[in-house]
Amino acid sequence: MSGDLSERLGLSHPIVQAPMIGPKPALAHAVSAAGGLGSLGCAAMSPDQVRAEVVALRSVTDRPFNLNFFAHRRPVPDAEREAAWGGRLAPYYAEFGLDTDAPVTTPERVPFDAAMAALVAELRPAVVSFHFGLPDDALLAPVRASGCLVFGCATTVREARWLAERGVDAVIAQGSEAGGHRGMFLTEDVAGQVGTLALVPQVVDAVRLPVIAAGGIADARGVAAAFVLGATLAQVGTAYLLCPEAGISEPHRAALLAARDEDTALTNVFTGRPARGLLNRALRDLGPMDPQAPAFPRAAPALQPLRNAAEAQGSGDFSPLWSGQAASLARPMGAGDLTRRLAKGADLVRARFPA
Repeated sequence: MSGDLSERLGLSHPIVQAPMIGPKPALAHAVSAAGGLGSLGCAAMSPDQVRAEVVALRSVTDRPFNLNFFAHRRPVPDAEREAAWGGRLAPYYAEFGLDTDAPVTTPERVPFDAAMAALVAELRPAVVSFHFGLPDDALLAPVRASGCLVFGCATTVREARWLAERGVDAVIAQGSEAGGHRGMFLTEDVAGQVGTLALVPQVVDAVRLPVIAAGGIADARGVAAAFVLGATLAQVGTAYLLCPEAGISEPHRAALLAARDEDTALTNVFTGRPARGLLNRALRDLGPMDPQAPAFPRAAPALQPLRNAAEAQGSGDFSPLWSGQAASLARPMGAGDLTRRLAKGADLVRARFPA
C-alpha cells in the first residue's frame, strides 16, 4: 500500500516532511528534491507569499510538494480575556523594559479562505493538507477540481472517520508524541490524546484510506515501525528541525540538541491551542495549560515582544520551542541526507524484521 501512494505522488522515498511554521522554505525544497514530500506551512503566509514560495520551490525541483493550511474558525473577539492575558504578562514586560501599549507586529495564523482556495487551484501542488479539521466543501471544491490530493490530520479514530466521510485522500494519524500543534478538532481534551503506536493501527482498521503515521518518528526505526503498523507513509517533523536548511533560531536549535524524552509538554500558552514544545520559562510559569490564554491564535501576539527580547539575549525562555518526544534521536545533517537515511535505513530494518 505504501508503494501505491508513493507511486501516485511520484515519490522516491515514503517520507513526508511535517509542515511547520518557523523553518525556512528551503527545508521543503531540499526534501522534495531528495525524493520525499516536502511541505510548506502556509497558515501564516499571505497569498502573495505562498505564490512566491511555490515559484521558488519549483525553480529548484520539479518534484511534488505539499501546501499545508489551518481550518480553524476565527475566534470571537474577547477584549476582557485578552486584557487579562496582557496583565498576566505585564511583570515580564517590566523585566525586559518593554512597553505594554506598544503595537505588536506578528504574522497571524489565518484559516483557509476563498482567496487561498483560488490560488491553490491555480498553483496545483500535488498535495494540500489541513490541520484542525477541513474547510467548508465550497472551499475544497476548486482544490479537488484542480487535481490536488487532500490530506487531513486526525488525533483520534473518530476524527479519522470524520475526515474519511468528507472525502479526504489520506489521513495523517498524529500521535500524542508529535511536536507542534495538535491537529485535534472534535475534542479539546488533551488528556485523552492517543500515542502513535496505539493510534495508527486503529485508524488503519477504521478507514479504507492510506494512513500516514506522525508523532515520535525521528529515525529509521520509527519509520519501519510505522509501516509495520500499517501506515502508507511516515511523517517526520522534529528531526528535520536540526537540518541547516530549517534555519531555526539558535536557542531552539540548542534546546533540541540538549533535549531528553521527558523535556516536552503540551501547552496552550504560546498560541491558545495545545501544542507540544520543550520546557522553558514561559511554559513552566504560565502553563503548561492555562485557561486564561486567549482563544487560538490570539494568545500569540502578546508573547511576541517577550520572545524577541529574550532571543536578542540568546535565550529561548519565551519562544515556542516546538518539539516531539523523540528529539534526542535526531542528528544534525542535510535534509536530503536525512530523507535518504530515513528511507534506506527503514528498508534495511524491514528486510531484517518483516511484518
